[in-house]
Amino acid sequence: MRDSTAQTLDTPLIVHVVRQYKPNLGGLEDVVANLCRLLPANGFRVRVVTCNSLFSDPQAGRLPAHEVIDGVEVVRVPWAGSPRYPLAPAVFRHLADADIVHVHAIDFFFDALSLGRWLHRRPLVVTTHGGFFHTQKYAALKKLWFSTLTRLSAGGYNRLIACSIKDKALFAGIAGDRASLIENGVDTGKFKGRSAIEPKRRIVTIGRFSVNKRLDRLLDAMAVLARRHDDWHLDIIGVASDLGLEDLDHEIAGRGLSARVTVHAGLGNGEIGALLAEASLFASASEYEGFGLAAVEAMSAGLLPILHANQAYRDLATRHPDVLLCDYAMPVQAADRIETAYRRLSETGPNLRLALIEAAQTYAWDAVVERYTAIYRDILGARATVPPRAGLARAVNP
Repeated sequence: MRDSTAQTLDTPLIVHVVRQYKPNLGGLEDVVANLCRLLPANGFRVRVVTCNSLFSDPQAGRLPAHEVIDGVEVVRVPWAGSPRYPLAPAVFRHLADADIVHVHAIDFFFDALSLGRWLHRRPLVVTTHGGFFHTQKYAALKKLWFSTLTRLSAGGYNRLIACSIKDKALFAGIAGDRASLIENGVDTGKFKGRSAIEPKRRIVTIGRFSVNKRLDRLLDAMAVLARRHDDWHLDIIGVASDLGLEDLDHEIAGRGLSARVTVHAGLGNGEIGALLAEASLFASASEYEGFGLAAVEAMSAGLLPILHANQAYRDLATRHPDVLLCDYAMPVQAADRIETAYRRLSETGPNLRLALIEAAQTYAWDAVVERYTAIYRDILGARATVPPRAGLARAVNP
């Protein structure tokens, strides 16, 4: 590793382009933030280009056009259209001094920067983050889009990095040997060992409040548990998405769970850690996950996960047999599985909790960032920097 303090303008610059970044909270934002945090120590400068407002809180207004967050330069550009496909052509103004442009997710930025590569002429890398197949909604249209525009755009990328085995299989079909597998890293130190020492009938779930997370099914299982024991409690932690707080309150009240379920929106890591300290179990009824980052973070805390058997979670359980799977479409079965998890924790003492913490360490970011930097260096070859092209504005601080 290089000492980040020795960086100069000759140090290669990686510009990360992502539709949302801090202060927004989510798995995508977390991955980009951790990668940017570690790249300077590995010999690279970083910049993030993102949209200038929070999709989760439209009333908050515009965020600063330029900011430094945790030592990372963040440039925000105006956008229009849908949060799923935000139109933000101003991104091109901030690429001229890049050595590599690294796009995160398959959206407008993925398409525009490939189709407009004649303008910026920068090497392109993309991390797929699950593509856009998070739900079955508009499935036929999505497949058509993927086989046409996504296939065309993929042709402009030097490397496509899949963050799951499923993504690798999918994108290899349109990118061939340019597709690589690098599963997401996890900040395993953030909540390490924070779960309750003694087993408790307290569950947490963490993630965006979105339809594909199927919080309704998790609440159905919680209703079954509440009828069996009066000390079960569920903490729902995340940020609003296509479900708002009122939607969740309605679902909770409709099941008579207002005293058994608490919703926490927009918490910082310290507040989340305090909630984990009161819990023993992690649950996710999500129908789709690109990787399952929140589940691994839960393991690092010592929480035992009970997960819906989607592909990403099946892959996780194959590697870590302590992880329990179930079908949350069947609330009684899911409740049974949650109670099984609680009994396991109660019967094994601290051993299972410690095994979960240790298993999560295999996803630590140090090893993951080395795989990314190897790809960057392979693309750059012997070049230290790529000079800005004439006719394309160089990014400047406003």
